[in-house]
Amino acid sequence: MKRSILIVFCLTVSFLANSQSNSKLYTYKQFGNTYVVSIQNHSEITKAITAFVKKLDIKAGTISGLGAVNEATLRILDPATKKFVDKTFTEQMEITNITGNISQQNDKHYIHMHVTLGRSDYTALAGHLLTAKINGAGEFVIESFEGTVNRYSDEDTGLNLYKF
Repeated sequence: MKRSILIVFCLTVSFLANSQSNSKLYTYKQFGNTYVVSIQNHSEITKAITAFVKKLDIKAGTISGLGAVNEATLRILDPATKKFVDKTFTEQMEITNITGNISQQNDKHYIHMHVTLGRSDYTALAGHLLTAKINGAGEFVIESFEGTVNRYSDEDTGLNLYKF
């Protein structure tokens, strides 16, 4: 009996911890099929958006946003080798634009985002966004589409492309 109570207690604590961690990542307001999402300061953007999309089970849509970060890992594809090159930047930067989409691959949510980041010397960095940590504000608009958009892995390009 004590063991059963302990197991139920542990599962409850685990559930509450997971739901609290998502609620600490973002807040949002819904307008029809459009969501205005505020990612909390010091939260990681990709983690927050993925948690949001999974929570609402959005299988197709678009993402746009802006804000500020102090760390970001970007990715560029080398088409000759079909390999990705990742680079991390650790400095205060303005998100001048995030553009992305939501789809499915292998029955899992697939978030694809590109970012342009402004540096203090007014130069810009750009690439596929792997991770970025909010340092200030993170303001996003996510539009959900009815239906599902799927992806497949294309061997010719090395990319995950839409499958219609």
